[in-house]
Amino acid sequence: MSLFIGSGVAIVTPFNENGDINLDKLEELLNWHVKNNTDAIIICGTTGEGSTLTDNEKKRLIQTTVEIINKKIPVIAGVGTNNTQKTLELSKFSKEVGADGLLVITPYYNKTSKKGLIEHFKTINDHINLPIMAYNVPSRTGMNISPEILLELSKLKNVTSIKEASGNISQAILYRKLCPQIDLYSGNDDQIVPFMSIGGKGTVTVLGNILPKIVHDITHEYINGNIKKSLELQLKYLNFTNSLFIETNPIPIKTVLNLMGKNVGGFRLPLVEMDQNNLNKLKDEMKNIELL
Repeated sequence: MSLFIGSGVAIVTPFNENGDINLDKLEELLNWHVKNNTDAIIICGTTGEGSTLTDNEKKRLIQTTVEIINKKIPVIAGVGTNNTQKTLELSKFSKEVGADGLLVITPYYNKTSKKGLIEHFKTINDHINLPIMAYNVPSRTGMNISPEILLELSKLKNVTSIKEASGNISQAILYRKLCPQIDLYSGNDDQIVPFMSIGGKGTVTVLGNILPKIVHDITHEYINGNIKKSLELQLKYLNFTNSLFIETNPIPIKTVLNLMGKNVGGFRLPLVEMDQNNLNKLKDEMKNIELL
């Protein structure tokens, strides 16, 4: 059974002015997503600035999200780090508080060998009975989950899906050929329809932070056979989607949310406010889709 079908939002982490997590704003965002047809929440991922959150902050965010969502839609906890024991600890906690699945990124910076990568996932798999979504984003980690490695990971009973954010459609097709039992999710908002066309179950989306119903509709129109409508929506918002990545995610997405009046706060260093030229481009694209 799939973790979810459709649009899983990799939600931002809202901060107060002093840089602490704003749990009241998180609750507001989560309720808004449920109301606007988001199909799952991914908490403490890249878009949630997971790399600058302390372990205790991650635990608080995961537990709070599970409690607020209260089983209305699945909650997937971003537990991946480059320290297998730390990932295991966060995974155990997520299981205890009721998360529905785990998002586990490949180890970054220290990286590892093919054998080490498999052992990393095997350790989580063998100790935690929750569905695991492998997260492949080599542009950030320096590691790629090749189709051959995914084939090995697919033999682990809890590795049930992959968020594929390499941008390599040819690799995604090989995933489908070698590992048809592994659910495939697009990790790039400009490739949702192409992923659906090769049997993808949906997307783990940044864009959905701003346009939750639109991203839900892109996926579900496709699922319901309305491929033309799905593609029309993908293309209608393509320029805006691309503008969300003119600087490092989540800088543009949080900027847009703040400009929309969502007041999600700033960033944690080393992330900083947008360059003025890029901000002007982002505002232009917001105006083009009537967000400003």
